[in-house]
Amino acid sequence: MGSATTQALAASVQALAAASGVTLDTSRELFAAAHAVGDSSHLSGALADASASAAARQNVVDAVFAGFSQNTRDVLKAVVTERWSDADELIDGIEELAIRAAAVADSGADIEAELFGFSRVIAANSELELALGSRLGGGAAKGELVERLISGSVSAPASLIVSSLVRQPRGRRIRQLLNRAMRIVSSQHGRVVATVHSASELNEAQRTRLSDALSRRYDGKVSLNVVIDPAVLGGLRVQIADDVIDGSISARLADLRQKLAG
Repeated sequence: MGSATTQALAASVQALAAASGVTLDTSRELFAAAHAVGDSSHLSGALADASASAAARQNVVDAVFAGFSQNTRDVLKAVVTERWSDADELIDGIEELAIRAAAVADSGADIEAELFGFSRVIAANSELELALGSRLGGGAAKGELVERLISGSVSAPASLIVSSLVRQPRGRRIRQLLNRAMRIVSSQHGRVVATVHSASELNEAQRTRLSDALSRRYDGKVSLNVVIDPAVLGGLRVQIADDVIDGSISARLADLRQKLAG
């Protein structure tokens, strides 16, 4: 992410936070805007054109998205006022705002856990992952497939996020999309996500102790996504962003083998 995009995204997130009455429809419209901009090089170029005035870019928003709510158009106009490193990062920014709006619309739903649960379903089903990642078949059909798969099992915001992302992956793998969405939702809720690999399920007391310990270490609330992985043999392997804490028996055995071989 370029420095211009970093600043533009921060300002855009603030604009969304300042918007009144953010609903799931706001998220739905922002996803639709991201798709429209992603599908049109002419539109993405016009909205990301730093040589054009901010007013001109805002006029494009009003013209193209006239059917959207005033609230959504105001957020989009704040987005295009900023200077983005390139058109792709502008699209990423609008998509992130859509995910954040879904999280705001239903703060009571455990969206991170629902997204994580679906990512584990994908990980366990190579045929499904291949179908969703294939260049064959339209985005709309893939979105409808996902909606049927998760209908009734996840909240409306989680369903909207997943189905919207698979409709326009833009070359990204489905699990990559879900992991990014989890990080964004957690950030919106003021949390960071820790993926924990354990040989067996953690009980509630173990989850609480681990979450508290990580929260102290990372100076903020940490939510846990636990993956049951017999390969770790015992102990835990914890990943937060690029940080990996590996206290598993398998890691210690590997280290021992390396020392013996050396």
